[in-house]
Amino acid sequence: MTTRTPLVDLAWLKEHASDPDVRLVEVDVDNALYEKGHLPGAIPWNWTTDLNDPVRRDVASKAQFESLLSRSGIEPTTTVVLYGDNNNWFAAFGHWLLKYYGHEDARLLDGGRRKAELERVPFVAERPAVKPTQYRIARVREELRATRDQVLDAARRGTHGLVDVRSPDEYTGKILAPPGLSETALRGGHVPGAVNVPWAKAVNEDGTFRRPEELRALYGALPAGKDVITYCRIGERSSHTWFALHEVLGQPNVRNYDGSWTEYGNLIGAPIATGPAP
Repeated sequence: MTTRTPLVDLAWLKEHASDPDVRLVEVDVDNALYEKGHLPGAIPWNWTTDLNDPVRRDVASKAQFESLLSRSGIEPTTTVVLYGDNNNWFAAFGHWLLKYYGHEDARLLDGGRRKAELERVPFVAERPAVKPTQYRIARVREELRATRDQVLDAARRGTHGLVDVRSPDEYTGKILAPPGLSETALRGGHVPGAVNVPWAKAVNEDGTFRRPEELRALYGALPAGKDVITYCRIGERSSHTWFALHEVLGQPNVRNYDGSWTEYGNLIGAPIATGPAP
């Protein structure tokens, strides 16, 4: 691979269908969706058990992620293309985690499952055979992840620009979570100083990302000259916005707060703002 663009389309995927250096991965909100049909050559990652620790409230550890990449047949030089449902929510989360653990060539299929369905791409039931590898993570890019303490510092001292990518009703505190989603917090509202730019504004009707000039206009309200932290409820929607800012627009200093509101909204003594932005 000589040119690394963060987004690939269906034509690119078709062109590289037999490329042994490309691994296609599906990551869905609905973990049962893969078995109902998927793009040829795709393997599944389960966001609840593969990308997150099943016991600790944390992302997969370095050892757990090494194991996932090894059994997925991925080498450090592999081009990993991710896609999924809900306009790539958890595909973006998987991409962010790959980057966090230092994998260089990770990309998203622009539009994810939605775009493939609209284009009537045939889905298959067969799971491809994978030859395991021995993946070893060489570095962890801590600069891509925001911690609870960094977000508290941003809330109290304005050290970072904050972008809350949830819906307006979540941002104001009217609701704690989108309907039907169980992970929640004891308090509603948002981190003081956060700008509300719902993640869905970054995509077109077919699930593809808007043009770079449209994205720059969309995020124009973020404070200039500050590093940016994105957050949502459990870190998947904020990964999508992190991708738009960091990967598509090339902004260097963007962190994803994967703890997001299910951590922050449960903290004792954390400053919380409610109601619309001033």
